[in-house]
Amino acid sequence: MSLATIILSVILGSVLPAGEAFLNPLGKRDSILIADRVEYGFTLEGVRKDAVFALPDWSKLSNDTLTVVRPWQLDTLKKDKKKGTADLRGSVILAAFEEGTYELPPVFVLRKQGRGDIDTLEFKPCKMEVKDVAIDTAGFQVRPIKGLIRYPVTFREVLPWALGGLLAAGIIAAGIILIIRYRRRRQGEDVHRDPPHIVALRQLDKYRSDKYWAPDRQKAFYSGVTDALKEYIDARFGVDAPEMTTAELFAALARDCPELEAPLREELKAMFERADFVKFAKYIAPDEDNAAVLPLSVRFVTSTYQSELEEEQAKNAV
Repeated sequence: MSLATIILSVILGSVLPAGEAFLNPLGKRDSILIADRVEYGFTLEGVRKDAVFALPDWSKLSNDTLTVVRPWQLDTLKKDKKKGTADLRGSVILAAFEEGTYELPPVFVLRKQGRGDIDTLEFKPCKMEVKDVAIDTAGFQVRPIKGLIRYPVTFREVLPWALGGLLAAGIIAAGIILIIRYRRRRQGEDVHRDPPHIVALRQLDKYRSDKYWAPDRQKAFYSGVTDALKEYIDARFGVDAPEMTTAELFAALARDCPELEAPLREELKAMFERADFVKFAKYIAPDEDNAAVLPLSVRFVTSTYQSELEEEQAKNAV
């Protein structure tokens, strides 16, 4: 705070003794050493909400030996909601760069409460003893740099790692066991899987009732029959029928399956085309066409399977 400000505050209001300022070293030491930072300031208790303060300007206090590291700052320590008051602390951070005793200046703070006069609160100054690090130049000897100190490992330090390792090993072992069981189960399914023609005939047998010929159920009827035949064609002839359109499917059968009789292939193609009309064009097929679907499908499966058996018997005879 400048001299003019102090004089003005004395003119406007009275100078009130407000206690002693505090000096708090920020470093955890018994004494203040050169370049240590210290907090110098004041505390006020029971401050009203309508109080306004003006803190001193110490920007010109810095010199070669004493420096203002942080300017004045006002902090709230505690609030009393019932009384409407608060405890405040104002402080500045200083650092000294030369050994000796420092006479810190007193702290003057301007205060105005409500519509009252401006008062100047005076806090008595403190002395700051700054010491240098004592070095015995006579007995000083240069010694080699010591290595890192290695402390023995305790059981408490090892226990979390050991438990973590056991947990990780247990998770890995459980994962391996599950994978082995899954593979064995798949292998067992492959071993006991029914032949393609048995699977196809079992699926076709689900649609033997004429209840599927009703107009609102024909789509499910033709979809179920054609899906069962496509899976059979995939397993029997190696043609990726489920992923093909009707035109692509029968073009592949005509090209890659010469053992399939042409009349049977054409009948099956006509049935697949009618199924496309039912599924995608809302076509209602007559009962006579619906009645011929399952016999044609069963005849296709049994005839192609019979031809496969004859081929295997011929190979075994040779």
